[in-house]
Amino acid sequence: MITYETLEPAEINEVNEMLEGKSARDVIRWSYDNYGDDLVYACSFGAEGIVLIDLISKVKPDATIAFLDTDFHFKETYELIDRVKERYPSLNIKMLRPKWTPEEQAEQVGERLWETNPDRCCAIRKLEPLENELSNYHAWMSGLRREQSPSRKNTQFVNQDNRFNSVKICPLIHWTWDDVWMYIKAFDLPYNELHDQNYPSIGCIQCTSQVLEGDDLRSGRWSGQGKSECGLHK
Repeated sequence: MITYETLEPAEINEVNEMLEGKSARDVIRWSYDNYGDDLVYACSFGAEGIVLIDLISKVKPDATIAFLDTDFHFKETYELIDRVKERYPSLNIKMLRPKWTPEEQAEQVGERLWETNPDRCCAIRKLEPLENELSNYHAWMSGLRREQSPSRKNTQFVNQDNRFNSVKICPLIHWTWDDVWMYIKAFDLPYNELHDQNYPSIGCIQCTSQVLEGDDLRSGRWSGQGKSECGLHK
């Protein structure tokens, strides 16, 4: 098993060469064969997330799925999570919460932190809870795709994650946006209704806006804030 403490670049390169050409389901199967319960999927319940949940359920029906519940998500996101729980009752879906409620955060660091210091807001409500959770595992899974944005174009199947001192596995790196939706439609999977309203990437209400046709799929995240990532994938 490759761990952050023992990995060597040559070993990761060898594994990625071995997985190249394999299907996403094959990558997922390799992941659970190697890590078992020592692997968690951090899911945002976006379109890619729904695809991965379905694929994971076919390999490990009782897998652990972690959702970063910032308290600021759209009601449609919470409704989707309820539908996913009904469809995949054996999955262990964990709702990770920040150390502060929104009211406590306002008292401690000021009102509307997502406007005054969005990086700090993401750190409190997303990065710290995920860091705490990932400390319990040797590896985590993500739905990153190379096509999503320039910052993700070099993502590999298996990655050395220096942000969380972990191994990050990304089975969907070669999938296109069309591939994702073909899979969702083919298997009649539940998905966030906001996707039908020009929200390809969905996060917190305050930092998510609609995307114009032809724009980058993540251009609706933190629009006007000079950032396109919350910090999970640096």
